[in-house]
Parts: sequence; structure tokens; C-alpha cells
Amino acid sequence: MASTRSSLAEVDRRRQDVLAHVVEHGEVRIDELARHFGVSLATMHRDLDQLAERRLLRKERGRAAPFPSLTMETATRFRVGVNHPVKEALCAAVADEIRPGSTVVLDDSTTVFPLAARIARTEAVTVVTNSLGVARLFDETPGTDVTLLGGRYRGEFGSCVGPDVLRGLDRIRADLAVMSAVSVLGGRLFHPIREYAEIKEAMLECAQRSLLLVDHSKFGKTATHAYGDIGAYDRVVTDRGTPAEELTALHGGGVAVDVVDV
Repeated sequence: MASTRSSLAEVDRRRQDVLAHVVEHGEVRIDELARHFGVSLATMHRDLDQLAERRLLRKERGRAAPFPSLTMETATRFRVGVNHPVKEALCAAVADEIRPGSTVVLDDSTTVFPLAARIARTEAVTVVTNSLGVARLFDETPGTDVTLLGGRYRGEFGSCVGPDVLRGLDRIRADLAVMSAVSVLGGRLFHPIREYAEIKEAMLECAQRSLLLVDHSKFGKTATHAYGDIGAYDRVVTDRGTPAEELTALHGGGVAVDVVDV
């Protein structure tokens, strides 16, 4: 039984990697994917069929292609595993910002999941989030007070949006907000869905200090809705895979920038 679970985990991990590869490189030939991941053509077809059934990518004649920039952001189950060591490193770099007795706002990004897990080991912290996934990380932490901002639930994100979330944030006064971003270009921030861009702006407004954790894969891209720039944050944390020109833009944004090793 244990070997079966291990095998399924390996398949799931490979499919995460296949999805990330297609999103990063755009349209890719299926035989090239099979060679890249060291599997048979039949195995790659099965992987792509499963991903296509979940509407995470398009499988066309001999090729796999991504949906628009929304794809990786909406694939919550797969986002958790993508660049996980980098996310762990980003969160570890800001762990000392969390103080017992403080109120911390966390967005619905899987980038902050490792930080939420760390907070769960800190007593007497108040957490405010619109993410069901973040809130569930505190199921067995009686010392933490969790406020889950309700509104219209979006299952693909595992979080709530809408005016109820914005009204809830307007009544919050937090010590710290920790967020990530879908896309960053030249210091500007973007999100494919307007409602989520508005929530990130409201989270910034309600907190005394704000941190932006964003790994290298998010840079050099845009999405439909711009919602400010990195200058609105007190600290930006990224990794050494971030392009040099994007690091230059960060350093020129008047914000403290930390570049961590993974």
C-alpha cells in the first residue's frame, strides 16, 4: 500500500512540473515533453489528458498549450507544490516579523502557506484572511484567533471575494499584511481578476506594515488589472532567480529588498 501511495505522489508531482513547464514555455510539442521528463509518449499523453480534463491546459494535436495567465493562479492544488522550496525560503526570511499578540493579514496566495504554518506555532496571534486554505492550517492551533473573511466563494482559488471581504478589511487594523503577486513587471503589480486586485489593495490599507513575497517565476509578466507598485510595501522578498532588470526595478522602488538563497 505504501509503495502505491508513493507512486501516486510521484505522478502528481510530475504533472505539477509538466503544467509549470507548459505555462512557462507556452505551446510545447508532446514528444518534446516526453523526452524532457523522461517518460514514454503514452505516459505523457495520460498526464496531459488528466490536466486537460481539469482545464489546467489545452491538449491539441501533438501539442500542449497553456490557457491565459489565469491558469497557474487558479490551479490551487497544483500551485501548492510549484516552487515549494522557494516559497519556504521566502517565508523563512520574514518569520521574525511575526510577533506574539500581533494581528497578521494573509492573502490567498499559496506562497504564504509556509508562513501560515509557522504562525500556527506562535501563540496568541490573530490571523485575518480570505483564504480557506490558510484558515484550515490553524485547525489544531487553539492559541490563534482566525478571522475568515466571508463573501462569494471561488473554489478554484479556495478563497472569498466581493464587497463583504472589502467591508471586513475596512474594519480591521492589522500590524502586518503579507501577500504575494501573480505578475510583476518593472515594479508594477498585476492580477488577472479585478476583485482580487481590490482585495490586495484593501489589505495594504488596513495594515501598519506590509510585506511582498514573490518568487522569480512571477517577474517579467503582466495580467489584465494593475493595482499599484512595489513602493506601497515596506519590504519585498524574492530569490536569486529573479531577472537582473527586475531586481533593478525593485531596488529603484524605494522599498527594502531581500534576495534569498534557496
